[in-house]
Amino acid sequence: MRAKEIRERSSQELQGLIEDAKQSLFDARIKNATHQLTNTASIQKARREVARIETVLAERKKTARKSGGK
Repeated sequence: MRAKEIRERSSQELQGLIEDAKQSLFDARIKNATHQLTNTASIQKARREVARIETVLAERKKTARKSGGK
């Protein structure tokens, strides 16, 4: 999912997405450790997905703090 698509979603939806992304990252790491993972690039993709979502959430939090302080 691209950052533009992530920004269009609500914060509650993003919380659900981040939980799913972290779970898929965990699953990929476990499969990699047990040599069952065939596509090791999925670990990197999952990490980047988590980072994108966390970045958008941090941007929203920063914006809310800025606008609330004025």
